[in-house]
Amino acid sequence: MEIIRFADIRPEPWRNGGGVTRELASHPKAASAQDGAWDWRVSIADVSKAGDFSVFPGMERVITIIDGELLLLTVDGSEHPLEKYRPFRFSGEAASSATLPTGDIRDLNVIAREGAFKGYTSIVEISKKRAHPVFEGQLAVLLEGKATVAPGADEESDGDAPATSPGEPVDLARYDAVVGSDTRSPEISGRGFVAVISIDHVG
Repeated sequence: MEIIRFADIRPEPWRNGGGVTRELASHPKAASAQDGAWDWRVSIADVSKAGDFSVFPGMERVITIIDGELLLLTVDGSEHPLEKYRPFRFSGEAASSATLPTGDIRDLNVIAREGAFKGYTSIVEISKKRAHPVFEGQLAVLLEGKATVAPGADEESDGDAPATSPGEPVDLARYDAVVGSDTRSPEISGRGFVAVISIDHVG
């Protein structure tokens, strides 16, 4: 079970210097966050001043406000009010800029190379009664609340092999990310909200 601890991630400046971002995951991992060699990236950015967003040619973006109330995003001349926990998809090639009518915000960014990958973000409320699994190709980020994650139970491989029980739960801190798996898929439970990011191959 893989957990990406937000506290361990070093903030990096935006390409255009307008803010800072923390990269949770990217593919391929060897690609630098600065050179654009990756095919997809998931990151959390702090926006503390109005200004232009970086341009990512050949990419598609999904942005979700995860802290703060409102971001006014202008994309190719059209203004879009983005509210908390409402994902918004737009072209990485577009000329985009933002203003902060209610103060600083923090956003979750999913950027994927068009024609190769498609990124999706869903906001899910978790509960103590029913654990939420994180599957292969997914990343789950704790946005608020208290939650733990545990390896799920193994399914029976054949009629003679009993399924293994779930592992011990591990506490998650805010913005920690859980990497999905197709074997013993991690299961998150608690109270609060998580962002579930799915990265799908295209074609």
